[in-house]
Amino acid sequence: MPSWLAIIAAVLGGGIAAGAAFYILGRRLEHRSAEAAARAAAAESSRLLEDARQRMVLAAKEELIAAREDLQQQLARRGQILDDKLVALEQRDQELRRREQQLEQQTRALAGREHEIVARLEQVAGLSAQDAKQELVRRLEDAARDDAAALVRDIKEQAKKSADREAKKIVALAIQRIAAEQTAESSVSAVPLPSDELKGRIIGREGRNIRAFEAATGVDVIIDDTPDTVVVSCFDPVRREVGRLALERLIADGRIHPGRIEEIVKQAQADVEAGIVEAGEQAVYETGIRGLHAELVKLVGRMKYRTSYGQNILEHSKEVAWLAGIMAAELKLDALLAKRGGLLHDIGKVLTHEHDGTHVQLGVEVATKYGEQGVVINCIAAHHDDVPHESPVSVIVQAADAVSGSRPGARREAFETYVKRLTQLEQLAAEFSGVEKVFAIQAGREVRVVVTPDRVDDAAAARLTDEIARKIERELQYPGQIRVVVIRETRAVGLAR
Repeated sequence: MPSWLAIIAAVLGGGIAAGAAFYILGRRLEHRSAEAAARAAAAESSRLLEDARQRMVLAAKEELIAAREDLQQQLARRGQILDDKLVALEQRDQELRRREQQLEQQTRALAGREHEIVARLEQVAGLSAQDAKQELVRRLEDAARDDAAALVRDIKEQAKKSADREAKKIVALAIQRIAAEQTAESSVSAVPLPSDELKGRIIGREGRNIRAFEAATGVDVIIDDTPDTVVVSCFDPVRREVGRLALERLIADGRIHPGRIEEIVKQAQADVEAGIVEAGEQAVYETGIRGLHAELVKLVGRMKYRTSYGQNILEHSKEVAWLAGIMAAELKLDALLAKRGGLLHDIGKVLTHEHDGTHVQLGVEVATKYGEQGVVINCIAAHHDDVPHESPVSVIVQAADAVSGSRPGARREAFETYVKRLTQLEQLAAEFSGVEKVFAIQAGREVRVVVTPDRVDDAAAARLTDEIARKIERELQYPGQIRVVVIRETRAVGLAR
């Protein structure tokens, strides 16, 4: 029994071993078949990829060839277009050259024709081309001036018409209060300030700004407790106007120091001189006078800053001219000649401050110098009966002068005396050696004398103060007392480059 079991066990063990061997052999065969199939599939895939790559390369080459052919065709077409344009440009250039030659020929022909026309015009008119051009320019300038003056006059006339009712009331009040208003108007000018802080800047450190301003202008600057206001005082209206204008510009500019003050004062002086000429031209235009010498026009403008017994000389002279013209026209005389004599009858009063002689003598001299007619000169000479009247026009001018000066409130004697006293005060102090400038300020209560430092030393300045004071006591009549201040200043100037 055991032997059979052993045999069976041996047979079963051998079968199991054989089955295992066959199984292992089958797995190996299966694995080799799979590897062979995989190698075959890989080879087929490589072949397919190679075929696809070759087809893509062929397609790309075909597209490149087609694109190259298309580009060549486009380049050929563009080359043809450029050739056509070049030919067109050459043709156009030839046409332009032909037209340029034609224009040159026409220009030469026109130049010759113009020369012939100009020569013919010069022959007919009796003037050269330059003379004709100057005459045309002169006429255009005269017409432009007349048009501008007429426009200004029309604007002023419209303003006067619209304010006629108020003007009558203002004139009546002004006549009633002429003395007080005229005194203030003739001696002081108020300058408004943006704020009271500017008063300190106008004065400057230790008063150097205000001293420099007063020395440059010859005016008295009054700074008091009046809010936002500074007063400029001077008996000379021209100097007062220069001071007012310069101070207003300094305030607007904001740079207030001695150097800037001198610069602004020079500019203000130039502007006032220009305003004087403008005032003269306006007066000549308003009165309708033509052909007046330029220097006489300037002297007429200076009358704006002169008064006679408190009456403004320019306004008085214009009024005399209008009155004389009206009376001459009523008497069938030369109205324009009467206006001319009326406007110039007091022309000498603007020269009495700088020259010796009466205003009649000076007026006759200046009118004779600038070629005025004998009738006009006689109007000047005879309006105070200094010489006999030589024509009815001279008598009319004298009557018009009396009408203008004798109306109520027109004139006052006190202001004229005051101006003469201050003028004499300045002239008296200016007679001493070494004196450079003299300014009468504080309404004649103080005279400031600026001396040349090279000629007057400190000791001589002290002596000069006493000498001027003693001479004033001997030769002038004045109320109260007069303070004499002698200023000696040495200034050194350098340039940094």
